[in-house]
Amino acid sequence: MKKVALGAAILAASGLLHAQEAVYVVEPTHTFVHFEVLHAGTSTNRGRFDTVEGQIVLDPQAQTGKVDILVHPTSVNTGIQSYNEHLLNADFLNAPEYPTATFVGDDFVFEDGKVKSVTGALTLLGKTRPVTLKAQRFNCYDNPRAKAQACGGDFETTIKRSDFGMNFGLPGIPDAVRILIQIEALKKG
Repeated sequence: MKKVALGAAILAASGLLHAQEAVYVVEPTHTFVHFEVLHAGTSTNRGRFDTVEGQIVLDPQAQTGKVDILVHPTSVNTGIQSYNEHLLNADFLNAPEYPTATFVGDDFVFEDGKVKSVTGALTLLGKTRPVTLKAQRFNCYDNPRAKAQACGGDFETTIKRSDFGMNFGLPGIPDAVRILIQIEALKKG
């Protein structure tokens, strides 16, 4: 009996037992990808993608995770229909040819049991580049309405759109695009 208990203790200490790993499914009414681009050196143009789906696997005890997120560019929403239509054409998102964008990451940094950043690969317009999303806040709570644990937060990064072949209007329209992500996901099972 002592050998079994000792073996379990060694496995737990080595991180091979991950009883805390859980799968979370993106909750669409609390998850949006926002973007900001400076307009002609004056104001900031903003918009968001309304349709985001995917899943997150978290193990705070082992301080590991995986994320697989799918964004639908056709759900772009700036509040101005003509601007949405321009963003969807070949000048920017080229949604007819590239109907999805993805972020896949498994390099999580935790601090005090909470996610501080996630590094992975962003695929946009058929090009994949490394991206680090920095957490502005992260928390998990028991969601009484969904009757499930929810985890989520606000994440931020800045990309160069030219890295993905989005060169329309450069340099008049700046290359830097600030991306702000609000995300919540519900624990499966």
